[in-house]
Amino acid sequence: MYEWSEEHQAIADVVRRFVDEEIRPNLDDLEYGDLPPYGILRKMYETFGLKEMAKENFQRQLDRKKNDEAPAASRGNSNAGSTLIPTIELCKVSLGLVTSLGVSTGLAAGTIMKLGTPEQMERWGLDLMTLDKVGAWALTEPDSGSDALGGMRTTAKRDGDEYIINGNKTWITNGPYADTIVLYCKLDDGSGDDIRNRKVLTFILDKGMPGLEQSKPMRKMGQHGSPTGQVFMTDVRVGKDRLLGGSEEPRGGGRESAKDNFVAERAGVAAMSLGVIEECLRLSVDYAKSRMLWGKPIADYQLIQLKLANMEVARVNVQNLVFRHIERSAAGAIPTLAEASAMKLYSAQAACQVADEAIQLFGGNGYVSEYRVEQLLRDARVLRIYAGTDEMQVVAIAKDLVRR
Repeated sequence: MYEWSEEHQAIADVVRRFVDEEIRPNLDDLEYGDLPPYGILRKMYETFGLKEMAKENFQRQLDRKKNDEAPAASRGNSNAGSTLIPTIELCKVSLGLVTSLGVSTGLAAGTIMKLGTPEQMERWGLDLMTLDKVGAWALTEPDSGSDALGGMRTTAKRDGDEYIINGNKTWITNGPYADTIVLYCKLDDGSGDDIRNRKVLTFILDKGMPGLEQSKPMRKMGQHGSPTGQVFMTDVRVGKDRLLGGSEEPRGGGRESAKDNFVAERAGVAAMSLGVIEECLRLSVDYAKSRMLWGKPIADYQLIQLKLANMEVARVNVQNLVFRHIERSAAGAIPTLAEASAMKLYSAQAACQVADEAIQLFGGNGYVSEYRVEQLLRDARVLRIYAGTDEMQVVAIAKDLVRR
C-alpha cells in the first residue's frame, strides 16, 4: 500500500464534514468549558452507522466465543484503513476525542470482548462497544506508571466466594464519567510473597458500587477533550461474576492481557500522530503563503522552507508506518512489541517536533489559541508519555530484540 484508495478518501471526506460541522464549533467548550466528549462521539456513531456496526461486530465476537473459535485478529483485518481514517481526521482537531473513544471502545470493551465469558460480554461489552455506556481501563497507579505491573499495589483479597478490592488508580482516561471500569490488581492470597510477583487479576466494576470513588476531572496541559481522573477502591466487594474470564488464570489474562493492550495502543499512536502532523503542515503552509514580511510571503524564505520540508518528511515517514500497519493487519500479522514500540516512539516524537516547529513558524501568533497550533502541541505532547514513555519504548524495543 502506497496511497489511500478512493474508498478511503471518500471516508475521509465524510469524516471531515462531520468534524467541520459538529466538532470545530464546539472546540472552545471542549478546551475551556469542561464539555465532556461523549455527546459528540455518540452523535458521530449515529451519523455514520457505527452503532449498528458495533452491534453486528459484537454478535460475531459473541458467536465465536460461544463456539470457541479463533479471535478475529488471527484472521486478518481488512478494514484497518477504514478504522484508522476517522482517528487521523479527528486528531487534526482534537486528540482528546480519540483518546476517550479508544479507551472506552478499544481498551475497556476490547478487553472484555477478548477475555470475558459470554455472560460478561453480554452484560458489559455491548453497551461499551455501542457507546451507550462509557468505559475506563484502570492500570496505572501513582507510584507505578512505567512499572505498571511490577509496582502495582492495588489488591484483591479472597473472602469466601467474593473478593475485597483496595487501592488507587490514577491518570485514568474517562475515569470521572466511566460507567464501567476494567480494573487490574494484584491477588492478596496471604502467602507473604513479594507483591511484585503476585498474580494479576482483572475485574469489572460499575459506577456507584459501595467503596468505589471516581474523582473530578484533572486539570491538564492538553487533551482537554478527554476527561482524566483517579479511581479509589475502599473495601469494594465483588463476586466471581466480575472476575474477567471467570477465573484467576484465564487464557491470555492478567499480565499478558495488559501487555497485549500495550501493543495495540502503541501502534494506534502512529495514526494519531499522523493527524497532528498533517494538520500542522496544512496550517503552516497556508500561513507561510499569506504572512507577508519585507514585502513578500515568508514562504519565500529558505529557513521557512526548511521547516516546511522537515514537516513533509515527517508526514511521509509516519504515513508509511501507518500504511505498513494497515497492510500487515490485513494479512493477520500482529506487530511485535519492538515494532509497536518503535512506531510509537518515532511517530510521537515526530508529531511533537512538527507541532513545535509550527508554533515557531507562526511566531507570536503561534502562541495564542486563535491559530490552533498551540493546542495541537499541547495535545500531542502526552503521546510521548501515555502508553509508555519514550524512555520505556527504548527499553521495550531493546529487550524484545535481545530476546529473539
